[in-house]
Amino acid sequence: MAYATDIGIDLGTTNIVIYIKGKGIVLREPAMIAYDRDAEKIRAYGEDARQMIGRTPSNVSCIRPLKDGVITDYLMTEKMLRYFINKAMGRRGFLKPRIVISVPSRVTDVERRAVEEATYQAGARDVVIAPDSIASAIGAGIDITRPSGNLIVDIGGGATNIAIITMGGIAQSVSIPAAGREFTKAIIRFVRKKYMLFIGEQTAEAVKLKIGTAVRLPEGKSMEVRGRNVFTDMPDSVNIRTNELAGPLGEVANRIADAACSLLEQTTPELASDISSRGIVLTGGGARLKGIDQVIRFRTGIDVITAPHPENVVALGTGRYLEIMGSAAK
Repeated sequence: MAYATDIGIDLGTTNIVIYIKGKGIVLREPAMIAYDRDAEKIRAYGEDARQMIGRTPSNVSCIRPLKDGVITDYLMTEKMLRYFINKAMGRRGFLKPRIVISVPSRVTDVERRAVEEATYQAGARDVVIAPDSIASAIGAGIDITRPSGNLIVDIGGGATNIAIITMGGIAQSVSIPAAGREFTKAIIRFVRKKYMLFIGEQTAEAVKLKIGTAVRLPEGKSMEVRGRNVFTDMPDSVNIRTNELAGPLGEVANRIADAACSLLEQTTPELASDISSRGIVLTGGGARLKGIDQVIRFRTGIDVITAPHPENVVALGTGRYLEIMGSAAK
């Protein structure tokens, strides 16, 4: 039996990112499917499914089979994994890969086994589970094998995982639901309350990426947003300015900063000193939000460094996980 090159998977609530050794990031798509209940079949995966949100007939639902990095629909997760693994491997799809796949640091043994079994069923010859905080640190280029403390704030789609890492392990960690999707929901609530306009998740996501900020900016941008008027139920549009979003997005950012502070307060003086000297490292897609580093820096009093391409670091870390953890064990 021939085997494919090792691959790493960031199995996120919002997105799935796949890394292949020697090629780098080869796939990044929404962790979503469109399921036809009448035909009992999946109509679309990933980006194709995301484009269907709000546009499907009543018998088709757009489903995210994971919540906060945990499988909520085992069968759909398995099918989604199989589809994306085959898509990422292309012509080598008939070969069985060894897969390193990330999970939140605080998942239960049952949840961990569910991810492992789904990955095997999706076609892996061997499965290695990697805590996402460890994978984030590796992907961000941190030498986690040294006896020094590193604080990682990984802002994913469904959860923010905050961990203090030293000597290849996790000293302390916490996971909170304030993350990418919560930023999106905050925009939806704000637009409805202030402008009496219903907007969908895709529209709010576009607003977040284009003009979202967690702090007020000297020069703000504006964006036309289309939706449905609360009173008339008819199509309508408004112009939203950047600094209007600083309030609702800043509230979510402060919840993340508070969680980081709480973790720092519980750690040893030695590790706290290391972190103060080295800085806090931000990873995950949510780290791209303007001003979130400033919020965390102000709240903790510690420098904050955003990893390059923060949305890819977990997948990159899973790709190097076996190499790094193998050396840490020696």
